[in-house]
Amino acid sequence: MVHPEINPVIIQIGPLAIRWYGVMYLAGFAAGYFIIRHLARWRRIDLSKDALSDLMFYAVLGVVLGGRLGYVLFYDLAYYLRHPLELLAVWQGGMSFHGGLLGVIAGACYFCWRYRQNPLAIGDLLVTAAPVGLGLGRVGNFINGELWGRTTTMPWGMVFRDGGPLPRHPSQLYQAGLEGVLLFAVLWLLHRRQARTGTAFFTFFLLYGVFRWAMEFFREPDAHLGLLAAGWTMGQWLSLPMIAFGLGGLGFLARRKSQS
Repeated sequence: MVHPEINPVIIQIGPLAIRWYGVMYLAGFAAGYFIIRHLARWRRIDLSKDALSDLMFYAVLGVVLGGRLGYVLFYDLAYYLRHPLELLAVWQGGMSFHGGLLGVIAGACYFCWRYRQNPLAIGDLLVTAAPVGLGLGRVGNFINGELWGRTTTMPWGMVFRDGGPLPRHPSQLYQAGLEGVLLFAVLWLLHRRQARTGTAFFTFFLLYGVFRWAMEFFREPDAHLGLLAAGWTMGQWLSLPMIAFGLGGLGFLARRKSQS
């Protein structure tokens, strides 16, 4: 199979270009708004329109700033120290999920302090909306023909324009399925079953960490980093704290339930 080489630019008017990847981001944020609003009513969390707008603003700001800073710090610090002006060139790519996650957590903590909300309850809402954006983002990666997988002999292997002549795993689609569709379905089911506050939050950390760690075996490592200790990628090492945090949080909720 050959990658369809979809034009990453949908419309271009002079210097202004509307790209699929940017549209995926916007669609993810829009879907997140409606999911959070719906779940807040469902779980009887008091969020006014102004509060919800502020929450989304802090989340978007956290994704963009945290994602960019995370990429710089985790993946290519030496390069950006030599070219500091390119820190702002986000249109060239370079966003880290783990950095964006930390940015959203920081923004959510400020929101909870300002509006006196339960951090775990707000966390439950945010992490349930997140897989939609994650899945759409991976579809955007596929459209751009970037972040492709390692070489494979599987019949669904795909030749990417910049990936050499050998077929590769379409790992962007694997991740869209696991980190997007499946993860959202699990978290949505937890809400349907009225799971204890914090369960969805910690489950997100656990499952995303496991899914990302597993999928990195199919994804081509970053060229400038390669494989790190134990033959793992940077994404795998950054996922370990997520798994530990998720397990620890779920264990904490289980102990607190048994004592109540």
